[in-house]
Amino acid sequence: MTDHRTNRLKDSASPYLRSAAHQPIDWHEWGDAAFVRAKSEDKPILLDIGAVWCHWCHVIDRESYENVEIAKIINDHFVPVKVDRDERPDVDSRYQSAISSISGQGGWPLTGFLLPDGKPFFGGTYFPPEDQMGRPGFRRVLLAVADSYRNRRDELARAANSLSEAVARAEAFTGARAEFDLGVIDAQIQSITQLFDIKNGGFGRSPKFPHASAIDLLLERYQQTKEKHLLAMAETTLEKMARGGVYDQLAGGFHRYSVDERWLVPHFEKMSYDNSALLKNYLHASQISDNWRLRETAESIVAWVNDTLSDRPDGGFYASQDADYSLDDDGDYFTWTLEEVRAVLSPEEARAIELLYDVEAHGEMHHNPAKNVLWEARKLEEIASTLKIDWDEASKLALTAEHKMLEARRKRPTPFVDKTMYVAWNAMFVSAYLEANRILSDSSYLGCKEFALKTLDRMLREAWTESRGFAHRIGGPTLEGSLDDQVFSVLALLDAYEATLDPRYFSAAQRTMDLAIARYGDSENGGFFDRPCDAAPMGGLEVRRKPFQDSPTPGANSVAAIALIRMHAFTGDDRYRSFAKKTLEAFAGVAPQYGLFAATYGLAATLFARHPIQVVITGPADDPEAQALENAAHRVFRFGKSVLRVTPATQLAALAGALKETLPHLPADKALAVVCSGQTCLPPTSDPAQLTAYLENGAVNAANL
Repeated sequence: MTDHRTNRLKDSASPYLRSAAHQPIDWHEWGDAAFVRAKSEDKPILLDIGAVWCHWCHVIDRESYENVEIAKIINDHFVPVKVDRDERPDVDSRYQSAISSISGQGGWPLTGFLLPDGKPFFGGTYFPPEDQMGRPGFRRVLLAVADSYRNRRDELARAANSLSEAVARAEAFTGARAEFDLGVIDAQIQSITQLFDIKNGGFGRSPKFPHASAIDLLLERYQQTKEKHLLAMAETTLEKMARGGVYDQLAGGFHRYSVDERWLVPHFEKMSYDNSALLKNYLHASQISDNWRLRETAESIVAWVNDTLSDRPDGGFYASQDADYSLDDDGDYFTWTLEEVRAVLSPEEARAIELLYDVEAHGEMHHNPAKNVLWEARKLEEIASTLKIDWDEASKLALTAEHKMLEARRKRPTPFVDKTMYVAWNAMFVSAYLEANRILSDSSYLGCKEFALKTLDRMLREAWTESRGFAHRIGGPTLEGSLDDQVFSVLALLDAYEATLDPRYFSAAQRTMDLAIARYGDSENGGFFDRPCDAAPMGGLEVRRKPFQDSPTPGANSVAAIALIRMHAFTGDDRYRSFAKKTLEAFAGVAPQYGLFAATYGLAATLFARHPIQVVITGPADDPEAQALENAAHRVFRFGKSVLRVTPATQLAALAGALKETLPHLPADKALAVVCSGQTCLPPTSDPAQLTAYLENGAVNAANL
């Protein structure tokens, strides 16, 4: 037993693990030492998986892991192992699958009981210290498990072996292979439509999560078919979210999910991956709709990330902001009592805010009924009418009040920001920021392109090697990269190449894609495993896993297919398209059943069927006609579209192989736009309206390209 005042987690690179360094539990990090000890002492392993942003993880820490009596039970009967799910997604994903099979639920904290070899035999999520809320108490569970391990070992071993085999079959998608069928998109659109909440937006009932890939699939399908209900579903969802408490009305950015159907009361943690995906949603929808709120919300996400979630001097996006600033808090930083509002505002401002955000003496927070979540209950026109002022005055009043409230909020104890920088999540934000730079053309003050490229350069400098591709984390002890780290980075590098025509980005993208195929790919059955073939043994649940479902980030195999399809479009190398097809076929037998939860697969299938659209714009750098063509190309949303700006200074030679061969004689000094797909191009145009028509009306597809 280590000294409980400084257990062995004190030197961990993970802030979540370091937060448990004071606990009177003999914690191990995930690794060989824990398994060796469990075998030598013949004890089961207690596995706790959580995250620094997770409210209930902090609750179980306080109630149980800081309880001296419970800690003694754990130390006497178990080898305790604590895992940060953000740091070790490979461990988390496998045990989530196993424990949810046992208990019927997953999530965090995940509490697992394992044999000394790491195979799980029992578990759940949060356990209260004593029996309550219909849940067995943790103390009773621990003693019962310890007794079962002593007296029913053979039974536990049989159950653990059976469960491990079932997880291995499920996670490798054995039997899921089928011929690729574009009809999967129809099945997914049907699933999304059936789950759509007409009244509140979003999909399904409470709790409500953003489903970013589903929204992009609706928007792309609308661009193909012009079926208005598809756009209505996406736009309604995005607007309802932006009006709800799940959106931070003062600072911008989205909380992780809403506990209710109306998007009013969130779980208050803010995740990097949610905000990058939603930024893209709002950007894409703003390209199609003239709804001003969509663009404004996109800009506010960027503003919040710039302020809170990014390393401005060196580049890089932080992982998350916690929901709470203390164990006794549940969203108090983000919520307001009526008295708190009135204390920082003039009576006129307070009245406007009370009407706008439904601030009353009794708010929405059950643990503290006086606390109000800010959500847009009324429009400014209604407030202006109630206060008998004009719209401009009401708007000015609200803006002034919001600024005062934000300044007052910044003086409160602030929830922790996890400054760990994970490669996949950084790559997602690099892509989103480069997209913001293209679409928010008059918002250069946000500095999206410059910061995205600074971040990507840091990723290449600190987390990439020629032999292994990307690691999982920027800085700190090296963590082996996952499939997510490789494929999201390929997309970010291709986006950077598109934005700059710098060949080093394209070269790194191609090298990373090749490494992903070689080290993560299943050449026999198609698809990719989440860990490389030459990775060190993980220990525990040794399962070869092919990540497919969108949860909580886009499914890595679908992202890999998108990366392969885009790489083929740039290079013309058929091995990329062939591996993309094999990847799509690896899941074709089950993709329709996943529906909404595999919408990224639908996007990959769409892109595979119609080929990525590539727009090459030529003309001098300062040519207004060329700029008008570029603006027109950026204004139209088509998933996977690339816009490449060629000037006399950059020359067509900067284009990647396939395009360079297709367009060898295009004059770089004349303002022209050429739309290509599948290595075939439409006639050049100098007319922005014609270019818009090509992109919006499916002219590329109509030309059977």
